[in-house]
Amino acid sequence: MRRVLAVFTILLAAGALAFVAMGAKGDGGGSYLVRAIFDNAGFVIPGEDVKVAGVKVGTIDSLDVTKDQKAAVVLNITDPGFQDFRQDASCIVRPQSLIGERFVECNLTQKRAAGAPLPPPLKQIQNGPGKGQYYLSVDHNSKTVDIDLIGDITREPERQRLSLILNELGTGLAGRGNDLKAVIRRADPALKNVDDLLQILASQNRTLEQLAKNSDTVLAPLARDRVKVAGAIANSSKVAAATASRRGDLEADIQRLPAFLSQLKPTMTRLGALSDEMTPVLTDLNAVAPQVNRLIIQLGPFSQAATPSLQTLGQAAEVGTPAVIAARPVIAKLRKLANVTRPVGRTLANVLESFQRTHGIERLMDYTFYQVSAINGFDSIGHYLRAGLIVNQCSNYATTPVGGCSANFPNASSASASAASVAGPHDKVLQATARALAKALGTEMAKAKSTRTRSTTTGASNGNGNGNGGGAQGGSGTSSQTSPSSTATPSPSGTPGAQPVAPASTPAAPAATPAPAGNTHGSTGALLDYLFGKDN
Repeated sequence: MRRVLAVFTILLAAGALAFVAMGAKGDGGGSYLVRAIFDNAGFVIPGEDVKVAGVKVGTIDSLDVTKDQKAAVVLNITDPGFQDFRQDASCIVRPQSLIGERFVECNLTQKRAAGAPLPPPLKQIQNGPGKGQYYLSVDHNSKTVDIDLIGDITREPERQRLSLILNELGTGLAGRGNDLKAVIRRADPALKNVDDLLQILASQNRTLEQLAKNSDTVLAPLARDRVKVAGAIANSSKVAAATASRRGDLEADIQRLPAFLSQLKPTMTRLGALSDEMTPVLTDLNAVAPQVNRLIIQLGPFSQAATPSLQTLGQAAEVGTPAVIAARPVIAKLRKLANVTRPVGRTLANVLESFQRTHGIERLMDYTFYQVSAINGFDSIGHYLRAGLIVNQCSNYATTPVGGCSANFPNASSASASAASVAGPHDKVLQATARALAKALGTEMAKAKSTRTRSTTTGASNGNGNGNGGGAQGGSGTSSQTSPSSTATPSPSGTPGAQPVAPASTPAAPAATPAPAGNTHGSTGALLDYLFGKDN
């Protein structure tokens, strides 16, 4: 795992180094060497970076050991904008990566109040080792404590050694309080930085755990595509060079960034709310993803099959375009008609919705069913219609009294009523209808009487008192034709209002046999001719 982390860190450091190097390319000036003295400069090697506020300003030129066993680190500041170290400047050795690389981070001067004078610059060494270099004393420099050293405290034998150090600390520091004070003063920034580092690591422990688990997965493709990674680093250097050429525009963008972020915050808040609301939708979409994939796969052959149809549609569009253009006046008129008929359509829609809501179709079918059931009869002979044709002087609308009819006419006198009863109906069409019906029904009554006489004679000879021996009449007592004795019919003489009355001793006549369908002559034919408009 350490090997994987080391490779990953090296790649990141190489990318950052190339980016910063290209950003600083072309800005070099004369050499500015600073000889910084450290108590400990372990793992510091020449060629590593020197940074100010995270920006590379030079490299470590060389290392040396002073007479009092201190580490002398020579810093080569190549950026002209940072070749002005002051006497209150400070440097610290920091870890570059997890594999032990180091870099030096410096501050040119300490923070001070606005308008305060600058401290004097560093003094240049005139004689001895480091001649011509600018001297930065050890009390201005420090080194961070490595995290592996902190972890080694809890392991054997470091834990026992720490116990020995604590036990013998009082003896070892006896009489050296000033030296201990100086050490603690120089260690204060390091301890503070260690505290900050531990807090950051404590807050990111889960992230570090996931980083350790996923590092193998991440670095395996990078190891396979090392050539592409190298190309990416080279391209990053080109991007850095282009970015350095536009540093003025980049600075202006950074200045406008806070205002942009303040305006972006409400948008991101709403975007977060939208993401929360989209979670169920995306969950459902994930569930139906296989069906969507299958639809897309099946859509390919469908698209290929639809290509000829679309081509034909394009040809039809060439013909249909002029027709549509020519139809624009008609469409405009239809639009006006639609605007005019909109209220009617709205009312019709309300009617149809009410018709559907109240089950109008079912009620209409019920009415049809009950109406047919009411007028349709059935007996042993077959079906018959329960209807009666009323044709007399009382079936017409009249404003004056008509003989044989009962009505209330408050303005009519008794003399006019008696005269009207003698005169009969005044409707000539009704008179003609009455005469035709009388002529037709007179012949039918004669046939019915003869049929009844034969039936009675046959029943007496067969010993059947019910007259059913001939089988012409069923036992239901219901006839498919109305007997003459029970139907109000005009008299054969054509006198309006006269109705034949059967003798009291005559039994109910059976149903008369209907005339043949082809019989269009005689009295029945005259009735049909009259009803169908052939009678003059």
